[in-house]
Amino acid sequence: MKKRNLFVQTCCHALQVFSFRSILAFAVILSFAAKTGVAADHPTLPIGAKAPDFSLKGVDGKMYSLKDFSKAKALMIVFTCVHCPTAQAYEDAIMQIVKDYKSKGLAVVAISPNDPKSIRLDELGFTDLGDSYEDMVIRAKDKQFNFPFLFDGETSAASLKYGPQATPHVFIFDKDRTLRYSGRIDDGLGVPGKAKSFNTKKALDELLAGQTITVPKTKTFGCSIKWPEKQSLTNAEELSWAKEKVTIEDIGIDSAKALLGNKSNNYRLINVWATWCGPCVTEFPEFVTINRMYRQREFELTTISMDDPSRKKNALAFLTKKQASTKNYILTGDKYQFIDVLNKDWEGSLPYTILLAPGGKVLYSKQGLIDPLELKKLIVNSMGRVFELPPNIKIPEE
Repeated sequence: MKKRNLFVQTCCHALQVFSFRSILAFAVILSFAAKTGVAADHPTLPIGAKAPDFSLKGVDGKMYSLKDFSKAKALMIVFTCVHCPTAQAYEDAIMQIVKDYKSKGLAVVAISPNDPKSIRLDELGFTDLGDSYEDMVIRAKDKQFNFPFLFDGETSAASLKYGPQATPHVFIFDKDRTLRYSGRIDDGLGVPGKAKSFNTKKALDELLAGQTITVPKTKTFGCSIKWPEKQSLTNAEELSWAKEKVTIEDIGIDSAKALLGNKSNNYRLINVWATWCGPCVTEFPEFVTINRMYRQREFELTTISMDDPSRKKNALAFLTKKQASTKNYILTGDKYQFIDVLNKDWEGSLPYTILLAPGGKVLYSKQGLIDPLELKKLIVNSMGRVFELPPNIKIPEE
């Protein structure tokens, strides 16, 4: 109990010192509990154990089990996912391992253990995708994965047998499928040039050379596994949204110009809409979702209603129904002047969306319905997909 209390106090102190804006940062630090054994939900497969079998669907539509890799001299199973910033940071490293060791007899397979329904929207701040099978297919295609990527999120049954503690978590088995190494890829958190200890590669080199693995177990670091029982956390998040205050304020032409100047440090997404605009109403929930994903980072969503000011209550009623606890405005100035201020090339039809970088540079503008995935990719690529710990937070070696 003392160890657990000390860990919680340390996490809280770290949040105060570093002024993290995001529960994402807290979630990343909190996942450290799983790696220290303070709050492990499920036990990790011990060194010397046999590889549990599985039957899982890959992003290529095929079913895979252990027998599909029976000819390999060694088997590396890495539990990873799509949404986690650390997992994304290691994707290239995993693909490089495949290239470097395939000719030496290594087979590599990745498994996503996460239940998509157990991931809160505020945990998606470093990604454009979640961890559904469909999202896995998109990510694998985008990155051109050179290894099978299997979905276990429906029940997490296979993953529970292995007990990964974070994504990514590597398990290396010898030719008899006895576990010889469990832990991280390296100590660099996926940040290029930062790693000093290449634990997975060293373990593979030693194993394939017939040697005893020097360090058979290391700590992992990344996002905690989203086991099915964590759906209660997403349910709690949904309940909290209904409690957030929704407001709407008047905005004139001069204030609109200031918005476009974007002197903040945030990426500013502006959606211009109206209650009488069918496409606006249809796509509005996508903006609410985008806001919930990225609002804990350097991002803000602003909506501007083009309803007549006399319909301000109607606009507020719509925003309240959609739980749009964003910065909401209704235009009080001349609409044609506003159109020219926002973009002289804009013809004036709704909806209209624009994304501004800090300083006001236009990164995206669209008249008509947005492509949500395209826009989310642009947002997260602009802000960055990789999370780095502050330099004075250290991860234990073992």
